[in-house]
Amino acid sequence: MEDDPYTPRPIARWFIAAAIASLLFMLLGCAMYLMHVTTDPASLPIEQRTAFEAIPTWVLGAQAVAVWVGAAGALLLVLRKKLAEPLLLVSLIAVTVWLVGLMLSDVREAMSANDLAVAIVVTALTWTIYWFARHSRQRGWLS
Repeated sequence: MEDDPYTPRPIARWFIAAAIASLLFMLLGCAMYLMHVTTDPASLPIEQRTAFEAIPTWVLGAQAVAVWVGAAGALLLVLRKKLAEPLLLVSLIAVTVWLVGLMLSDVREAMSANDLAVAIVVTALTWTIYWFARHSRQRGWLS
């Protein structure tokens, strides 16, 4: 008999650690967003100021949605609530819009290879957290 992947299962021992790590990652994103919006561009070196000022408002808005909705979703994941999954999907969509916006805007010219790598890793980790929430719901770990 084949094992049904959607059969409810006992919660994995690693679930809480992974959910807390997800929440910490999303809270780090919130802190980075707050640092960005409270930074005075005049205090930055000219090359950083150019990149800072090149970020379109809609890209910054996508980042805000990604981090704040993501933090709410990750908190609900820690609390084992089903609403975590759709919120983390919204966060994933927003972070994808953010990444595409960075690539298509003038800020791309001012980004270093490290900046680009960080943006890609952030997007990949956000996808992983969404996948984790989806997997958790399918296993019956969220109520």
